[in-house]
Amino acid sequence: MSQLTEAEAVTARPAPAASTSVLRNLYAARFVFAIAWAGLLATSASELNPFTVTLLVLYPLVDLGAAVYDLRSSGATRERVPLLVNMALSLATAIGLGIAIDSGIPDVLRVWGAWAITAGVVQLIVAVQRRGLSGQWPMILSGGISVLAGGSFVAMASDGNASLASLAGYATLGGIFFAVSAFRLHRSNASVER
Repeated sequence: MSQLTEAEAVTARPAPAASTSVLRNLYAARFVFAIAWAGLLATSASELNPFTVTLLVLYPLVDLGAAVYDLRSSGATRERVPLLVNMALSLATAIGLGIAIDSGIPDVLRVWGAWAITAGVVQLIVAVQRRGLSGQWPMILSGGISVLAGGSFVAMASDGNASLASLAGYATLGGIFFAVSAFRLHRSNASVER
């Protein structure tokens, strides 16, 4: 196995501007998806029907795809382990939701809540590791809020009138944080390119 020369090692890593461009585009796409998903879920949040079930399982699968894209395209190094953990959590959540759907909305909220808590912790860790990049403070806040929201979903599951409507609000707020991060990364790239 050959060792990379210093010049090869530098060219093998993405430039900071390329990394921020990848994150900016990923965050912008996550914003669009979260807002569209929340709007669609809000139209059918009162019951578990095939459309709602599809939306519920789709959300963590998109999160899984985003983590895979992030890992492959951003050249993540320190963030590698948390991103892999996030992938495993998202896949387990999609499977867990598929199982919980048969038990009803309270169990769906419990699975979603557990995912929000654990994924929020992972998001917080990744954002702290990336804090040198612009646009990470909204991700840090989002991770912390996700942990709190997850706890509230678990608590809501015990309510006799449990509804999925709160998940639409959760996705909307998360989408807004992605939009703010994308904007901040865009501004950071623009100032670097001048």
